[in-house]
Amino acid sequence: MKIRHLSGRFARALYPGAPRAEDIVWVESVLTPDAFVQFRRQPRHDQRHAIGVARVVQADLGGTPHADDDRWLAAALLHDIGKLDSGLGVWGRVAATVSASVAGHDMAAAWSQGGGFTRRVGLYLRHPELGADRIRLAGGPEEAARWAAAHHDASRWAELGLPADVVAALDAADND
Repeated sequence: MKIRHLSGRFARALYPGAPRAEDIVWVESVLTPDAFVQFRRQPRHDQRHAIGVARVVQADLGGTPHADDDRWLAAALLHDIGKLDSGLGVWGRVAATVSASVAGHDMAAAWSQGGGFTRRVGLYLRHPELGADRIRLAGGPEEAARWAAAHHDASRWAELGLPADVVAALDAADND
């Protein structure tokens, strides 16, 4: 499943098109002004991915007590914002993902202390924690920062203090 998911993400990342204008207007209505600036700094493919995740979360939470709560939409829209710190393009991200599967994610901290491409790979692999910092600095919801920090580590989800159905919706939408 993970290979299929990553392959699909890769293929969609190659499409250069911008998100739809109406989606950008919607994102701006959900996020704080500073968080929206961060969102718009992402490459187009990351913006499209985040919008897709948020739209699925919005639909999945419809009719629940969590419907129309911008905290959960912000969590979906900003979950990968820490990827900005690496400055890696599509091919660099492929190299980073392969490097992590060979050497392990545990190398991320050491790699990010180095320089050049190795540093950028380390920063990319640390995008969850770096994204949480970005969300907090941008005045985004704390729940969105907590989700960003832990979205790749299911063993931490119970300690986040987020409703279980929200976590399930966020995870399912991101791992389509």
